[in-house]
Amino acid sequence: MKLGRLGVWYSTDKLNGPQLADLVHTVEKNGYSAFWHPESRGYESMSLGGYLLSKSEKLIVGSSIANIYARDAFTARRALVSLNDLYGGRYILGLGVSHIPMVEGLRGHRYDKPLGTMRAYLETLHKDLPDAATAPVVVAALGPKMLELSATNSMGAVPYNVTPKHTAQAAKILGPKKILAVEQKVTLETDPAKARALGRKELSRYMVLPNYRNNWLREGFTEADLADGGSDKFIDAMCLWGDAATIKKGLRAHFDAGATHVCLQPVHADGDFAARDRMIEVLADT
Repeated sequence: MKLGRLGVWYSTDKLNGPQLADLVHTVEKNGYSAFWHPESRGYESMSLGGYLLSKSEKLIVGSSIANIYARDAFTARRALVSLNDLYGGRYILGLGVSHIPMVEGLRGHRYDKPLGTMRAYLETLHKDLPDAATAPVVVAALGPKMLELSATNSMGAVPYNVTPKHTAQAAKILGPKKILAVEQKVTLETDPAKARALGRKELSRYMVLPNYRNNWLREGFTEADLADGGSDKFIDAMCLWGDAATIKKGLRAHFDAGATHVCLQPVHADGDFAARDRMIEVLADT
């Protein structure tokens, strides 16, 4: 599987079937190589992956991420094999350990130590695959140890909510032969107050999760940066805003830092799909 330069990451929770199909068509016709979707509370991840694949011709569809607590490794392996057999090898399985509220509060499972749990899951998933070394599996890795595991036990990593500084560190750990697919939020808004308001709204759900907070602190942000919805410095780093040239420069910073693939996430007012699609079109030649 060859993952191209650019992809689109988008939350699918609030979109119905025809809206999902329209979005996939928009992404594909603008030349992106991949569409990434999260483990939503609405759609089951593997079912959604199959639907998205059915609505595209060449687009790679990737989970970013599928929660390892949502299905056992055997089931994930069968889904990985099935979707690739049925849709011409266009599915990439992104896996993550998720977060305590989504595991214990939502699913009623016990949240175990992330590194050991992910290692065991990957080992079981790869068991009996005819070509396990090249299986299209990547890991949502943030910390150094999880990145090391991604390098040794998968095709690479799909970090989320990170900066080019983190990308450079991840690239060094992964090495040149691994996928480093980085998510980056963007909004085509030149008014600072409006842009930051959109960014703060999008980031609010993540700022209460320890996995992300700990990584931001490792990156050099302070507790003050993460307080009260996030400082301007923090929001500007997490959600690129401005005109197209400014945003493209920010996206290219990830490539300069070692990313092999950048999946941009359009951030816009609720229901403003025209703004979403315009961002997808305008930024396609980054």
